[in-house]
Amino acid sequence: MAKQAVLLLAHGTPETVEQIPEYLRNVVSGRPLPQAVIEEIQHRYGLIGRSPLTEITLEHARLVEGELAAGGQQVRVYVGMRNWRPYIPDVVRRMREDGVEEAAVICLAPQNSRTSVGLYRRAVEAEAAGLRIDFTEGWAHHPLLIEAFAERLRPALGKLSAEVGHPAPVLFTAHSVPCRTVQTPAASEGQPRLWPGSGADTYAEEAKGTAALVAKRVPEIRQWWFAFQSQGASGGPWIGPSVESTLDSVVAGGVKALILQPIGFLCDHVEILYDVDRLFRDYALKLGARLERPESLNTSATLARAVADLARQGLARLAEPAIERAPQ
Repeated sequence: MAKQAVLLLAHGTPETVEQIPEYLRNVVSGRPLPQAVIEEIQHRYGLIGRSPLTEITLEHARLVEGELAAGGQQVRVYVGMRNWRPYIPDVVRRMREDGVEEAAVICLAPQNSRTSVGLYRRAVEAEAAGLRIDFTEGWAHHPLLIEAFAERLRPALGKLSAEVGHPAPVLFTAHSVPCRTVQTPAASEGQPRLWPGSGADTYAEEAKGTAALVAKRVPEIRQWWFAFQSQGASGGPWIGPSVESTLDSVVAGGVKALILQPIGFLCDHVEILYDVDRLFRDYALKLGARLERPESLNTSATLARAVADLARQGLARLAEPAIERAPQ
């Protein structure tokens, strides 16, 4: 029987402010960045102290390993990062050296996009050699993912609603991506078209779908919106609406307090600890509104159950006879 394992993929984050220039080169695949952009990112990391993404992801892997063991599957769960150590290629090579023959691979970015999940997959496949992999394409609508977000949202929503004396509305967010990454060439005109559309990147649709399912799971929500956050500094437009423009609109409509829940992120890192906790909170305050957010999923037991379920499905597919796995 083939030796199996699980590989979890994440973005990665530097350990120190001094490592940020090298880290950013990885993020943009070596393209030059203005010094002002590098210094701004260093400033943001400096304000939050450091990003705990790596430690949280490693702890999450241990929880997933425990969930699998509780179900009778003794498999090791590895962690690989796209932009920092432990790098995906290094981890895949180590898996092969450890004798792993088959791996269920799951990206800890539930909403699938060519600019995120697609890059992670290519990084794994480039080093896979004889290692057979089952790659989970996306899991934006997994019931346990939705429940994990709902578990975090309910207490924060209840607390703010009680303090303001009425049901607080919710703004769901996911990371923006460049418009060019969700464009698909039109078949006849040869011109780009934006999602939605046949063959287009489904990232925006999946992110909004996650938000809609969480809102449905928490019936106390009377009003909610969706926005894309953390637009980057690279050239060209990024998909929106932005959080800032959405806050402008909802506060102008009379909202004085709201919850912001990022449903495109699974754990604390700079886009939450700085962008949400500092940038967006201060922006709302200047508009005359109060903005709060729920605790991030981080090491949520429900999230670990969701990922373990995905891992079981992937491992089961790998164990199927080759004739059953062949595409029809």
